[in-house]
Amino acid sequence: MEPITDIVMQLRRMNDSGSRAERQLATLCLSDMRFVSMASIVDLAARANVSLPSVTRFCRTLGCSGIREFKFRLAQAEAIGGAYLEGGEPSASDSDADRGIVDRVAASAIAAIGTIAAQVDPAQLTAAALRLSQARSILALGSGGSSSMAAAELQNRLFRLGLAATAQSDGELQSMQAAMAGPDTVVVAFSISGHARSVNDALRIARHYGAFTIAITASGSPLAESAELAVAFQGPHDADLYKPSPTRFALLALVDMLATATAEACGPRILEGLRRIKQTVNVLKINDPRLPIGD
Repeated sequence: MEPITDIVMQLRRMNDSGSRAERQLATLCLSDMRFVSMASIVDLAARANVSLPSVTRFCRTLGCSGIREFKFRLAQAEAIGGAYLEGGEPSASDSDADRGIVDRVAASAIAAIGTIAAQVDPAQLTAAALRLSQARSILALGSGGSSSMAAAELQNRLFRLGLAATAQSDGELQSMQAAMAGPDTVVVAFSISGHARSVNDALRIARHYGAFTIAITASGSPLAESAELAVAFQGPHDADLYKPSPTRFALLALVDMLATATAEACGPRILEGLRRIKQTVNVLKINDPRLPIGD
């Protein structure tokens, strides 16, 4: 693992407890990253009112070999997290100005589901469902937030169909369970970016041992390229920094699409299991046939 280099946090610490020259340089960097990442060492020293050697020492104190590496790290930090550094109060666009949180979140969820519905290839979805319906065991993989939730939800949907499904989000256990896979196993790997290392590693391990591999991920990503079948999608983007990403709604909708297609591929043999679950759950709670199975 590469060392953690959060240049912004380092600058904030230096701004609080550094020498006079360091504080002046740190203040300038934090207030105008764009200028600093593009300025020459001469311009940087002049703007901060420090000497050229002070700039060099400043860069090395931050763990950089020199001004060039420092400017690269700062530009990288600004590109990745610049939106989170601007601060400000939560705001909505003009068209959303009179809408509350409830409507904003609901609208983004609906839009996310519509986006993924337009992207999914029905033929790929059907092919994946057919494999799942015939599998002796199913391993669903996901790391992080939305992808691990999608893997767990796939397990939740498939066991009701009488399929032996397991979800795993721990990286070490993903590899261990993948190593136990075989030709009668189907692995379904979720990753919004397709770059989740543990998921990619586990999928390759499972494929090495003969499992059939399905990726639900971004088109052209490493995960999509490693799998034998890819159901590709592009997660919807939302610029509202105060609201959770709507991508998980899209993923959950995709899981429901896959589960429905799998149920139809299984056919009537799933009905007795669903009846048993419905009977058992309703007897233990309230006898209302309108309630969903498992509540």
